[in-house]
Amino acid sequence: MNDLQIIQQYLKKQASICFSLLYNRYASKIFAKCISLLKDETLAQDATQEIFMKIFLNLTKFAERAKFSTWVYSITYNYCIDYLRKKKKLNNIFSDEMEKAPDIEEEVPDHELLQMETQKLKKVLGEMQEGDREILLMKYQHELSIKEISTILDKSESAVKMRIKRAKSKAQQMKKNMFKEEE
Repeated sequence: MNDLQIIQQYLKKQASICFSLLYNRYASKIFAKCISLLKDETLAQDATQEIFMKIFLNLTKFAERAKFSTWVYSITYNYCIDYLRKKKKLNNIFSDEMEKAPDIEEEVPDHELLQMETQKLKKVLGEMQEGDREILLMKYQHELSIKEISTILDKSESAVKMRIKRAKSKAQQMKKNMFKEEE
């Protein structure tokens, strides 16, 4: 059964086996995302349980505007970011200054960013600000579309494109600065 069929079956019969299927299908993905954001296994385990509680309590609100996996990713991402904001009292992880920016052509070619060796890429990503790193991971590691990212971040597609462009430019500059002697 696909996700939608499982959800419909669960909502009709309240069969716990259906929710167990969803849990088994998504628990490891949610946990992995929580680890990558929270950087702590215990926190990630707790967050995974909290996120599944949110999914369980809000399953009737799943409106099928996006894929279920995108909805789950959105809940996971937002939960972790909210947790980090509360814990660290971070302000403005995401800048709204480009909310109404026009669509622009990306100035840093995708192939340049993808050609970085894995080790260099990990080092650059490790040094980047959380928001920049996460938007690049959403786009390139998780292969989310601009539309899916805009849904998750609750930003316009043009704002997402601008954030990706800026994050890629920062990554390129950091790479140049970190590895000057090799080039």
